[in-house]
Amino acid sequence: MLKIQFMEEILKQFPNLTDNQIQQFEKLQLLYEDWNAKINVISRKDIDELYTRHVLHSLGIAKIIEFKSGSKIMDVGTGGGFPAIPLAILFPEVNFYAIDIIAKKIKVVNEVIKALGLKNIKAEQKRAELVSHEFDFIVSRAVTNMPDFVSWIKDKIKPNSKHELQNGILYLKGGDLSEELKDFPKATEYNLAEYFSEEFFETKKVVHLPLKTK
Repeated sequence: MLKIQFMEEILKQFPNLTDNQIQQFEKLQLLYEDWNAKINVISRKDIDELYTRHVLHSLGIAKIIEFKSGSKIMDVGTGGGFPAIPLAILFPEVNFYAIDIIAKKIKVVNEVIKALGLKNIKAEQKRAELVSHEFDFIVSRAVTNMPDFVSWIKDKIKPNSKHELQNGILYLKGGDLSEELKDFPKATEYNLAEYFSEEFFETKKVVHLPLKTK
């Protein structure tokens, strides 16, 4: 029932999904339940709310920006694959690179990627500081405070923007961020409650922080 309700919500929010994309989203619950029973990457509480707290939350980024074909996006601290996997389903022409320092989490991410047949996402166990490529955007779900996060990835942003939003960070986080963002006057907060009606999103935000690398 929860999956049916979620698919109704996702189709309302993203009405142009292909049949393949719908099937990929529908498979997520069973895939994560199965893998979570073997390797715990999502809390027991959250697995019952997978679609709201992980899938739809990840797709909040897509309410702020539509990534252009060929864009390169890195997900730092992807955990069980969020936000990278839902975004990779939604944007099949965009290249995603998901990293985490915990090997068992990356194992689950790679198994889910394989089961879904996703060709536009690669996942590796790696620290952000050791990545040598540049990306249009770097996404994450609150792996650390913004000053530390910026220090990890500040030299990994492509200098030339091709989106309406300038290249930089798209960060999913909740609560009062005024203290954390005080040194980043160019940061913009987007309240997800303006897009999603579920109570979970009342305090959730996407933070866009443009970064010039050169």
